[in-house]
Amino acid sequence: MMQVWSASEAAPDRLENEDHVFRFGPLVGVLDGATVPDGFDTGCVHGPAWYVRHLAARIGLAVAARPAATLMSSLAAAILAVRADHGDDCDLDHPGTPSATVCLLRDGGDHVDYLVLCDSPLVLDVGGAVRVISDDRLDTALAELRRVAETVPPTDDPVTRFRRAVAVQRERMNRTHGYWVAATDPDAAYHAVTGTLPLTGAGAVRRAVLLTDGASCAVEQFGLFDWAGLLDLVSRDGPDALVSRVRAAEQDRGDRLRRRKRHDDATVVLCRFR
Repeated sequence: MMQVWSASEAAPDRLENEDHVFRFGPLVGVLDGATVPDGFDTGCVHGPAWYVRHLAARIGLAVAARPAATLMSSLAAAILAVRADHGDDCDLDHPGTPSATVCLLRDGGDHVDYLVLCDSPLVLDVGGAVRVISDDRLDTALAELRRVAETVPPTDDPVTRFRRAVAVQRERMNRTHGYWVAATDPDAAYHAVTGTLPLTGAGAVRRAVLLTDGASCAVEQFGLFDWAGLLDLVSRDGPDALVSRVRAAEQDRGDRLRRRKRHDDATVVLCRFR
């Protein structure tokens, strides 16, 4: 049996939470909608919050319709279904179309299936050892963009440099040598990081934590603890405790770190298995 606890909180400077948590029977998921920078067009009348809500609902329907299907095929079916939800007023080929990261975990009785797409990691206690399932292709793409930016002569207009960086990042989205994310192309689902782990025996999964990058930054950016420490904190004090630690770090150190956003939506889901 899988027991689930969750916490999801919008950034303090944002009215709407663009993260989304859902559970449909044995399936638990976390989605993180891509925030649109001010002044950028998306070609769509909908925002990230609309997209994650619809994608979550469509994933649930896809899993209900085909319970034995792989998580990749269920996600692909959901992405395709959300295309139809958009309507004729949306340009679904626009590079800024609403998108989201995906982290899924499904209890199969004697095993768990997982899927990670883009930067929403999964932290697992596997037989007492900590294992992190992540998709680092977005980080790799951003690092390449920073290296390219360093070769460009500096300009007195930081806004121009930022707009150029966002445009190039959009060009890398859902490309073979870029990164993959749930948007309008169902093929992205088949580029996710997936796998299966046992729920019985010495190497059984005991605990799992699903995160958006607004919560995983506790390890990856703020260095508050390592992954084992994060897993123990959430298991001992609950998902809200991690969100609180991140908010305190954002307040204390946010201005000193190289972050595009001082605050971000933060979502944490804890799963325990018996």
